[in-house]
Amino acid sequence: MKKLITGIAAAATLGACLTTVAGAETVAKPTIVLVHGAFADASSWNGVIRILEKDGYPVVAAANPLRGVKSDAAAVADVVASIPGSVVLVGHSYGGSVISEAANGRANVRSLVFVAAFAPDAGETAAGLSGKFPGSTLAPTLAPAVALSDGGTDLYIQQERFPDQFAADLPVAEAKLMAATQRPITQAALGEASGEGAWHHVPSWFVYGDQDRNIPPQALAFMAERAHSHGTVVVKGGSHVVMVSHPATVAALIEKAAAGTAP
Repeated sequence: MKKLITGIAAAATLGACLTTVAGAETVAKPTIVLVHGAFADASSWNGVIRILEKDGYPVVAAANPLRGVKSDAAAVADVVASIPGSVVLVGHSYGGSVISEAANGRANVRSLVFVAAFAPDAGETAAGLSGKFPGSTLAPTLAPAVALSDGGTDLYIQQERFPDQFAADLPVAEAKLMAATQRPITQAALGEASGEGAWHHVPSWFVYGDQDRNIPPQALAFMAERAHSHGTVVVKGGSHVVMVSHPATVAALIEKAAAGTAP
């Protein structure tokens, strides 16, 4: 009898352990994959990463090649495919075009977060969407295009004009560092037509600044409304780089998207 009671106790303990493990798997936090946009790099997510990791989220800041929508999306989709479990894809600026394409056919993508980002539909381009409404002052701030050996051209923002154009709500010293380390995008990428927007079938959230000088706030509001945004946050006085100037606001929205709740 003693052996029988001991056996039952052991089985109960094992069952409790399995329940705990199963429970942990059910509530496991998704991996947050952050995709930077043009004229920025993965370090632009540093403030957001600190908060997400502190809150227990695994994070990957993917390197966006900035060569073309389809090829960039394929590179990000490969990263997503390598991650076990669910993923929240977050894109900044042109990175929004990339995540919307990369999420198609990826069953583990739980939600999309567009941070001052394009959310294009089939056939639309980043250049076309930013010109759909008045307000973008990007074109006059671009430096002379850099000719590439493959016949294409790379675009940069003039360093002296970068702080005002791209990051007006950051300390000037920080904005100047970003200007010096900016990643160029090909001119072709900004004019490349997107495929079907994954926001049609993946729940999406939006955050942007009302003082964005790259993508007009009116265009950002239009894309959020069209995507039936589950939650839209407009940062008062926010520039194009709200993830740098307001990392807590951006991280909070990402966590709401990860939980699947509206803000």
